[in-house]
Amino acid sequence: MEIHHHGAINGVTGSCHQLTLTDGNSLLIDCGLFQGAETSGAGASSSQLAIDFPVDTINALIVTHVHIDHVGRIPYLLAAGFKGPIYCSQASAQLLPLVLEDAIKIGFTRDKSLVERVLRRIKQQIVAVPYRSWVRVIGPDNTDSATSNTLDIKLQPAGHILGSAYVECRCREHLQKEHRVVFSGDLGATHSPLLPAPKSPYRADTLIIESTYGDRQHQGRRQRRLQLKTIIEKSLKDRGAVLIPAFSIGRTQEILYELESIIHDYGSNTAGDNSWKNLEIIVDSPLAANFTSAYRSLKQFWDKEALARVKDGRHPLNFEQLYTVDSHQQHLDTINYIQRKNHPCIIIAASGMCAGGRIMNYLKALISNEKTDILFIGYQAAGTPGRTIQQYGPENGYVTLDGKRFIINAQTHTLSGYSAHADQRNLLNFIKGIRVKPKEVRIVHGDDNAKEAFSQKVKQLLPRSNILIPGDTD
Repeated sequence: MEIHHHGAINGVTGSCHQLTLTDGNSLLIDCGLFQGAETSGAGASSSQLAIDFPVDTINALIVTHVHIDHVGRIPYLLAAGFKGPIYCSQASAQLLPLVLEDAIKIGFTRDKSLVERVLRRIKQQIVAVPYRSWVRVIGPDNTDSATSNTLDIKLQPAGHILGSAYVECRCREHLQKEHRVVFSGDLGATHSPLLPAPKSPYRADTLIIESTYGDRQHQGRRQRRLQLKTIIEKSLKDRGAVLIPAFSIGRTQEILYELESIIHDYGSNTAGDNSWKNLEIIVDSPLAANFTSAYRSLKQFWDKEALARVKDGRHPLNFEQLYTVDSHQQHLDTINYIQRKNHPCIIIAASGMCAGGRIMNYLKALISNEKTDILFIGYQAAGTPGRTIQQYGPENGYVTLDGKRFIINAQTHTLSGYSAHADQRNLLNFIKGIRVKPKEVRIVHGDDNAKEAFSQKVKQLLPRSNILIPGDTD
């Protein structure tokens, strides 16, 4: 049995891992886009999207969740000849076509008939799998495992975004003992809004685990909430805008949930001449609006706290101060309105790393205004404008957007506590919770510093295990 990594080894994007049995049959875990300066070992990148590995032995694709850095290259996988099933959770099965429709239009084609044809094919290949159920993906359904190679998968809730899963693989090869391989996908933080935290598997002989925040701890929930409240109060006092770059699915819904909570608790308060109840919260993304609607329709996957709020008559994702912007003209009108009226507001728009999308126009219009606040609530990959703003904003540096330099006079903030990724403590606790500990741990999906720091911690935790940081040749 072999494991090859086609992405997320030189950073946190382009997740794609291949598990191959001794008879050559294999499955693929995720097939995501690269962002910023990140690449695969074979040269795939944000501008080189064609699949750079053979697909003829891949029996199935397993999708851990529908973020673009985990699913964005699926159209290219199909173009390369992959015709197998695409297994994912029940919620992801509903969300995946929405994500891929947007990805196809942006990076593949805007030909309406071709988009519909590709989406139709993708929908035919999607197989929705309930959580906690074993499914045979390689080998006949009824077979003697002592003489045949088989591979079963089980999806477990990962707590990262709606529908996210980590993947347990049960491998049986000829006369060898069963081997369990676990792919973490992206694991959620313990106190992420809306979703329950992930629970560890009973057994993992080999573990492939993300390390996005493998070198740090997130802020506590109370601390991050108070910091968010302080940023909003500044906006109300100086009548400035708060820009929140956020991915359309996951982070947008989580920050809306928290904003509803703060407004519920402080709605009668004032800051300067403005009341909290007058604060406008603008979601400028048709895709995010669609996902937020999907989140509302999939309440059965929410955690107990969120369901309790609904029971009390609150609407965490559909409250009075929330406005959505649909058309491109509405988007332009909204920017002009904010510049003209100098009205306090919060704008949530994609992309989360400022590498495209409608957030770009807001940044170009408002980043040089001292009253603007830019709030990062998610990871900013190397080479993205988001990382540049995050790094150089505090010293009033500049960022290049669409070929033009903009001085960063806006105040910049980073609230890591709102990240949907597990921090170092969460990741270590996930490993600690595995009853039958892994003999091998492969650390992926992190910058070099994060992987190395996390590797040292895992070595202390599992001194008898083989701890690897895969490279380009693995």
